[in-house]
Amino acid sequence: MAYIPGGGAPAVGAAPMGSQYCVCKVELSVSGQNLLDRDVTSKSDPFCVLFTENNGRWIEYDRTETAINNLNPAFSKKFVLDYHFEEVQKLKFALFDQDKSSTQLDEHDFLGQFSCSLGTIVSSKKITRPLLLMNDKPAGKGLITIAAQELSDNRVITLSLAGRKLDKKDLFGKSDPFLEFYKPGHDGKWMLVHRTEVIKYTLDPVWKPFTVPLVSLCDGDMEKSIQLEFECINPKKQRKKKNYKNSGIIILRSCKINRDYSFLDYILGGCQLMFTVGIDFTASNGNPLDPSSLHYINPMGTNEYLSAIWAVGQIIQDYDSDKMFPALGFGAQLPPDWKVSHEFAINFNPTNPFCSAGVDGIAQAYSACLPHIRFYGPTNFSPIVNHVARFAAQATQQQTATQYFILLIITDGVISDMEETRHAVVQASKLPMSIIIVGVGNADFAAMEFLDGDSRTLRSHTGEEAARDIVQFVPFREFCNAAKETLAKAVLAELPQQVVQYFKHKNLPPTSSEPA
Repeated sequence: MAYIPGGGAPAVGAAPMGSQYCVCKVELSVSGQNLLDRDVTSKSDPFCVLFTENNGRWIEYDRTETAINNLNPAFSKKFVLDYHFEEVQKLKFALFDQDKSSTQLDEHDFLGQFSCSLGTIVSSKKITRPLLLMNDKPAGKGLITIAAQELSDNRVITLSLAGRKLDKKDLFGKSDPFLEFYKPGHDGKWMLVHRTEVIKYTLDPVWKPFTVPLVSLCDGDMEKSIQLEFECINPKKQRKKKNYKNSGIIILRSCKINRDYSFLDYILGGCQLMFTVGIDFTASNGNPLDPSSLHYINPMGTNEYLSAIWAVGQIIQDYDSDKMFPALGFGAQLPPDWKVSHEFAINFNPTNPFCSAGVDGIAQAYSACLPHIRFYGPTNFSPIVNHVARFAAQATQQQTATQYFILLIITDGVISDMEETRHAVVQASKLPMSIIIVGVGNADFAAMEFLDGDSRTLRSHTGEEAARDIVQFVPFREFCNAAKETLAKAVLAELPQQVVQYFKHKNLPPTSSEPA
């Protein structure tokens, strides 16, 4: 789905945006081990304070209770936060020894702290890390353990109902029956939850099975009443006819409650996001020694390609345990024979194209590569799409949701192998894979919009339809003057929805959604 400049609500009938789709609440449980003992006649009385980062400043978010005389506390108070996949949510956990009744933290002895992103905790479900002092030296042997759990209720209920021998209500034909479900509102009045379809001209309707979230039906409370009459009673007929039984019955044919897994369920269940970068090194980008080049080797250490790598990579790297990401280039001539390649490792190691240390490693390999290649052409996408698709195809053997592949392509120009790329994308749409295209510069990106299946279903040149929309295109020029976080939000907004869509379609559950 394409980025819409200026934002705004989705069109009528459009699927919910990914950022809305995956906003949910996460509960963090905190415990400490081997904390520093700051008390002379007893042990420390620790409590934990959570800080969140806002515009470069740490703001206190919440704090736990105090554990009396305990160097290995397990705090009962939990931290509850909204989780946003497409943002870097920086957190700092600081432990203090309570000495006074004051709420001022400088009145208490500092025991150590630990900082990370919420994504790091969520991707691991549970982490244990050393506590550090203000000078970044170890706080003795002190450790902190943080476990994440989703709080959202994702259960859904599927009901199948039928009617038998209902009353005839139409003068010249049979009734047109439908069902309505109500739950009690906060004001004590009954509130409509669901209405079935109308079935024309029948006194024995069989309604289509329908699914509603359990929170919509009964606020997630299995003991809460809902209003649905199973024996249809007409009070007027009941008063007039002594032998009156009913005006038909409603039959509950089946009732099934399932868990409607969310993106966070899959991440907490151990699904890893496998990130690959594809970089356009065609001649239209300009000489990297020229300040006008999109690949300009800038003394300030950035250009549009690096900005796009950073924006996406800083989010994705939290969701891959080894922080090893392949980075590939296309459209360049390579030494020593200067043949054109559309699928080369930018670290020049074809057997191991992985860059270590996450997004930092990708940026370093990219900068080191620039002086050693010749920009050329054409702009072929299909080799890199097929490269990642081969690995995604291997992952289709998984019995649970363990791997999902993301290809970030950064390019400045028109696709030269459009037919081959369309075919490659259609085939990739059947796999655990998404493609993000960031267009840099001021070229005509109509082809990218075409691959992004918003206005119509993408088809290959043979007429085969894509199984789902897996391409997200974003023009970098829309974000030149925006905060760097804005690009990440636009680029990654729909990824959670695509991940959930694939695994649900394949009936693949998370490995586990409980902290280890």
